[in-house]
Amino acid sequence: MSEVYTVRRTRVRECCNAGGSAAALVSRPANVRYLAGTAPEGAVLLLGRTEDLLVCAGPPDDRSPQARPDEALRVHVGPGAGGDAAVAAASLAADQGADSLAVEEHHLTVTRHRALRSAAPGLRLTDTGRAVEQLRVVKDEEEISCLRIGAEIADQALGELLESILVGRTERHLALELERRLVDHGADGPAFPTSVATGPNAGRPGHRPTDRRVEEGDFLSVCLGATYRGYRCEIGRTFVIGTAPADWQIELYDLVFSAQRAGRESLVPGAACRDVDRAARHVLDSAGYADALPALTGHGVGLEIDEDPRLSPAAMGKLDACVPVTVEPGVHLPGRGGVRIDDTLVVRPEADGGPELLTITTKELLAL
Repeated sequence: MSEVYTVRRTRVRECCNAGGSAAALVSRPANVRYLAGTAPEGAVLLLGRTEDLLVCAGPPDDRSPQARPDEALRVHVGPGAGGDAAVAAASLAADQGADSLAVEEHHLTVTRHRALRSAAPGLRLTDTGRAVEQLRVVKDEEEISCLRIGAEIADQALGELLESILVGRTERHLALELERRLVDHGADGPAFPTSVATGPNAGRPGHRPTDRRVEEGDFLSVCLGATYRGYRCEIGRTFVIGTAPADWQIELYDLVFSAQRAGRESLVPGAACRDVDRAARHVLDSAGYADALPALTGHGVGLEIDEDPRLSPAAMGKLDACVPVTVEPGVHLPGRGGVRIDDTLVVRPEADGGPELLTITTKELLAL
């Protein structure tokens, strides 16, 4: 992996050099991890004029292989307890003879930006322009493998929950059990707070579990994800509890399923991101649910659960091969509940079989 990190750092450096900056300071934790192999709390990465340095407030914890920095990268320990590694890195850049430093302005606070100017007044500060985030969009096969394993863990945890007794248990209890099962099966932890929603809460995007208990006839929607070696995926499914689903539940579920399938089938290299959203949204909009739809159909995943690209009506850009995204349309009807179906897929060309589905738990409307 050392060569991979070296290539990534070289590409970012070249981008910043082309923008007129002799050095770059990477402070966003996911970006630090992408370029250095690890991101100890408070650490930053200096892509220096003469040497790259991982600047940490204290010695990195290397007890886990996944927490060890790239062996080709020197670790600089400082600036001591309570100090800011970014400020120390700016001083190191100046010591290396840099006259300009590209920083992640979208991540730095105004206070921190001022501190950098004070620490190295001779440095001209510029913006990286989200260069690392742009590089992270297309994943290599090692990254996709981590996402694939995370998806398998999430599928396994969800599958085990569906085999247990659900009636009478609270949303909060079920969410905690799912997160425990993720860890039991090898995940670093949940990719985001697990959502379990029942009855009138079902299908609500971002629902935080409550003490509402599962009842016969409820819709039950679950959205969870696993983190594996830092990479995050997600899956969402909706079920009916206890009895055969009502006619309105079948109708709504079939509609959301059709929308999700339309979105999945649109995932081809070169497709406009907004067209993927339009494909799924059109199905639901045509059925009269325009006011009940979420703001976007999906998004990229990786070292963060919400990455570029965005699959939304206003999204710019086109999809590339080897870009993992979610497709997660849903409809929530206030007071009644709703349906959400969410998969993580990797964009692949038709010659390679089309989009690769990572989350494989059945999308059949099950009565549990």
